Amino acid sequence: MSSLDTDRTETETETETETRQSSADTTATDDEIDPTDLAAQVELLRDENRRLREEYVRARQSRYRNTALGLGAIGLVAVAAGLLLPDAREVLVALGATGLFGAVLTYYLTPSRFVAAEVGERVYTAGASNLAAIADELGLREQRVYVPRETAPARLYVPQRAAFELPDEDAGPIVVDEDGRGLLLEATGAELFAAFQRSLTGDLAATPPELAMQLTDALVEQFELVDSATADVEAGRATVAISGSAFGPVDRFDHPIGSFLATGFAAGLERPTTLTVTPGDDRADWLLTCRWDQDQDSSTEDGA
Repeated sequence: MSSLDTDRTETETETETETRQSSADTTATDDEIDPTDLAAQVELLRDENRRLREEYVRARQSRYRNTALGLGAIGLVAVAAGLLLPDAREVLVALGATGLFGAVLTYYLTPSRFVAAEVGERVYTAGASNLAAIADELGLREQRVYVPRETAPARLYVPQRAAFELPDEDAGPIVVDEDGRGLLLEATGAELFAAFQRSLTGDLAATPPELAMQLTDALVEQFELVDSATADVEAGRATVAISGSAFGPVDRFDHPIGSFLATGFAAGLERPTTLTVTPGDDRADWLLTCRWDQDQDSSTEDGA
């Protein structure tokens, strides 16, 4: 090989080396993240999240206000028709007044803040995990008994032994009586049940089938905790099949959905109620079974 060819080869080798080095330096530079750019991206994401939350609230408020406008329009039409039709004036004016009153209430009682279900679930999860850990540490059973009270809808009792006596309603939270060792806690569903009772237009049902219908309707329509809930009631037992839980898996400690149902049966039937939760089948996500003393159950033949 001539010296000229040798010089050319060395020059090409040096050029390739410099090119690879330059490429590596460029790649390293690209991989490095500028803190200023990162902070700007984080701020943009925060602004976008804030905007999406505001849009969500406005959309929900718009739905309420559209309902108010609809009720108002119906009320005005009914009143106008009452003025034009003397024979039906009394009924139409009453209907119009009801529509206008409902429109005013709906408009001014529109919620100004909505909390995502994910937020509520995360808050519940922390408390449920702590209580489950305490129950495990105390060696308590998986049994969950909801005990009615005079001063509140019900409390949750978690016994230590298979054979137990229910503690006094003022005992707890840690029960140390020999025949009733365990935990006696405020039920998660107690406040939900209290809100449900306040919203009733009539009386709380006194029979298991009717009570099951009221409770399942509240889960779906009032609290929107599930997409669907269907009850099957027999003597001393009600099994509720639910789908679409807004608070995640229902088999956790004192889950709001199961707690509300068990609290409702305990308070409505005025007897201790045991709750069992099992995975569902192709027709439902979960099966929640509430059991009570069937000797006192006198009206289950109507079904649910």
